[in-house]
Amino acid sequence: MKQFLETAKIVSTQGIRGEVRCQYYCDSPDILCEFETLYFDKGKTPVRITRAYVHKNVVVLKIEGVDSIEDAQKLIGKILYMDRDDVELPEGTYFIQDIIGMTVKDFNTGEVYGKISDVYQNGATDVYSIKKENGRELMFPYIDDIVKSIDTDAGEMLIVPLEGLFDED
Repeated sequence: MKQFLETAKIVSTQGIRGEVRCQYYCDSPDILCEFETLYFDKGKTPVRITRAYVHKNVVVLKIEGVDSIEDAQKLIGKILYMDRDDVELPEGTYFIQDIIGMTVKDFNTGEVYGKISDVYQNGATDVYSIKKENGRELMFPYIDDIVKSIDTDAGEMLIVPLEGLFDED
């Protein structure tokens, strides 16, 4: 598991005092506003966040030492990372970056369905996409009736597909 996880991308400037607008990769923009330290360069360069707020579906950050629009413009396109140790996830909650690449197996038979290639967050529950070796895509929702266990250390998810879920037709 990666120690530093992508959490936002700087997409533009905000005002003339060095603030930056960020596209967030969190479940909620408010989560990004809670960090005092984020990182550039895949976790190698810490940056102190002196102010953060949500504005028109982006997060506006004031980064210590970035005090002009010219300084802020140099940061456009940079990815911000968070240290996983700075976040305490509730029981049964996982980082998407830990789920992608996980091997999905049948809970009852041990049959391997494939690896999770994507997670779609577009409704009441996440939907996981599996790419099979033959290129076929299988999709299933993250619901208790299907997902029986997730072991991030082993990189495995055990599921019981609902009848007809993975049928060819």
